[in-house]
Amino acid sequence: MKKLTFLFILFLVGAFAHTSALAGDSYILSGKVTDSETGEPISFAYLHLEELNRTAVADVDGKYQIKNVPAGNFTLTAHRIGYRTQTKEISIKEADETVDIQLRPTVLGSQSVDVVGAQENLEGSNLEHASKKVFGSDLRRNLGNTLSETLSNLAGFDERKMGSAPGRPVIRGLGDERVLILQDGVRSGDVSAQSSDHAVTIDPISAQEVEIARGPQALAYGANAIGGVINVVRNQIETSVPARFTGNLTLNGESVSKGLSGAFDATIPYNNFALSLDLNGRTAGNYSTPLGEVDNTYYDATNNAVGLSWVRNWGYLGGAFSTYFNNYGIPPDPNGHPNGVDIEMEKYQYDLKSEILLNKDFLKVIEGDLSIKNYTHREIESSGALGTQFGLVTTNADLKVKHNGLGFIESGSFGLWGEIEDYAIIGAGTPDSDSYKFGAYMIEEADFGNLHLEAGLRYDWVLNQPDENDPDSRIGNIRERSFQALSSSVAAIYSINSNYSIGTSVLHSFRAPSLEELYSEGPHLASYSYEIGNPELDPERGLAKEIFIRYQSDKGSAEMAGFHNGFSNYLYARDTGRQNNRRPDLNDYQFVGAEAQLYGVEFSGEMQLFNNFVLNTSLSYTKALRNVTEQEQIQSGYNDDTRPLPQIPPAKGKLSFKYTKDRLELGSRLRVATKQKRTGEFETPTDGYTLLDLFAQYRIEGGKLLHTFSLNANNLLNREYYNHLSRIKDLRPEPGINVSLLYRVYF
Repeated sequence: MKKLTFLFILFLVGAFAHTSALAGDSYILSGKVTDSETGEPISFAYLHLEELNRTAVADVDGKYQIKNVPAGNFTLTAHRIGYRTQTKEISIKEADETVDIQLRPTVLGSQSVDVVGAQENLEGSNLEHASKKVFGSDLRRNLGNTLSETLSNLAGFDERKMGSAPGRPVIRGLGDERVLILQDGVRSGDVSAQSSDHAVTIDPISAQEVEIARGPQALAYGANAIGGVINVVRNQIETSVPARFTGNLTLNGESVSKGLSGAFDATIPYNNFALSLDLNGRTAGNYSTPLGEVDNTYYDATNNAVGLSWVRNWGYLGGAFSTYFNNYGIPPDPNGHPNGVDIEMEKYQYDLKSEILLNKDFLKVIEGDLSIKNYTHREIESSGALGTQFGLVTTNADLKVKHNGLGFIESGSFGLWGEIEDYAIIGAGTPDSDSYKFGAYMIEEADFGNLHLEAGLRYDWVLNQPDENDPDSRIGNIRERSFQALSSSVAAIYSINSNYSIGTSVLHSFRAPSLEELYSEGPHLASYSYEIGNPELDPERGLAKEIFIRYQSDKGSAEMAGFHNGFSNYLYARDTGRQNNRRPDLNDYQFVGAEAQLYGVEFSGEMQLFNNFVLNTSLSYTKALRNVTEQEQIQSGYNDDTRPLPQIPPAKGKLSFKYTKDRLELGSRLRVATKQKRTGEFETPTDGYTLLDLFAQYRIEGGKLLHTFSLNANNLLNREYYNHLSRIKDLRPEPGINVSLLYRVYF
């Protein structure tokens, strides 16, 4: 398998070594961004050519330029604070193209407009891919210490956490391996999906935008993303050379933990080269609650990167080197480690990306990337002794080909993907092991009048291999396991008129058992558990169904969705309630598979009430059950055929009222959660809560700089409340009142 992977990477490199023979011509897309009402130029507008991931920032005169664009049809998106996001279909016809953009002022945070020819149809940005984006004022208002905290106010999103630093997004009750987290389209290469005490190695403070995708488009990144794909866009490897030096500086502080954070991002052009710098860091002490300070919830983190791109008319070739360091605390557990556990985390990442513009009749673009991540994670007990150490070296390679239309197919892509994981653990009784993965996928799109269709198909092969077989281990026959399967997805969206659209999507997912689920056997102090793998586990297969309706107009937008996710073998760590014989202070958590289903509804909406007032609301409800076998009923005395799955969020709602005038924004937000009494085995109920937040934003424009200020006061009334997805909810409440101030200047 290692030889096959080496040959795959060699093929990837060789494909890009012959650019002169394959490359076609490229052109320059340029234009000016202006205010549709005043005609004045708009500076610092962010433009994105979506199919090619080309970006540009308008200068002080509103002018922008995107180089090395092939001939073809593309989607150009422009967004700017205080204006509607505009999505425009453009065509490059073997010549440099000038496309001017007129943006309309708006008081709505997520207002978007599609422009087709000379007509404007309010249908929303990226409607075809059933995706969401978070950027601009929404991103700054909700910016948290972790990616999961930043996204937690979106409909259907929740946060699995264990203190201040470790947090991971949960979408519609699905988390861990079922939600893929990417940075610039590449997997994060950490072990955050394994356990609640492990942090995600991506800091949101430097994000330009955050994308969320479901359905067929998610199959390009993995067959297991039944919950969705989250991509943090930082553009560490530039795909085009900007016309000038651009960037931003961010400073942020919060009261609840006396935390400080800062970031500096810059792109420096030089001839055909673009140098990217991304520097950030954050520090905080223990956070405060209405009941007092929570010990050992500090963190000190930094996430830095440097990238260099060489951009020519045939495409680009670039590389980046990044580091992530995070030292943080896990709160004390009186029954296990009364002084808490300290975690030292570090990651070194090396990325190589390239693209060739083909401009052939059928083939349009070849993209490839190679990424190597070296991750280490140490859990230190209060005595200073090493409790557990995780080491993971991940190598990813991806080769994607985008093509033009053929017959009734409008466009699409196909590609190959491979991954090697070299996994080692000290102190947990789990054998060192490797995982080899290979995938091939195809995604196609077609339009039939007002009906847009997408379909995707993916094949995956996985080999999990322990360094040594152990047929007589305490957990069973530890041996090599291999899995393979096809995954598929289809989506349909029908535009009823300029305001309404309806759609549906179906995804048949595949997830092979992870190395931890197969081979774990040992104490995990930081997560208060003794984990026991199951070498006999079968793959997890899921069938996700969704139906939705969307509305968008000049005065607002709304979306309602109903979903159902059925699993034939839902894999999770089941709390047995049994004390471990070797570590009586820890319960046994046994990895098992069960038939399960998760279903629910979501609603989100935004409405302009008067000229300057906006109402924003969202609702989320998820119910999750697993089947109970006859054998389990006999052994446990539980008589029902189903019982709730653990770690499922309660019904939640949000109501926000905002006033906007020129460059000022003032508002309040009410967050409500019901009591969660549908609990899994040995899981305790969580009371509901109501929280009040206040926020304000202001921007100073003019000259060569754009200054933005964001002031937030969360949990203003200092309510005591508990997050049902927190592993420490039975011990400590969530943070109390928190006043934060964020300043960002764009240059």
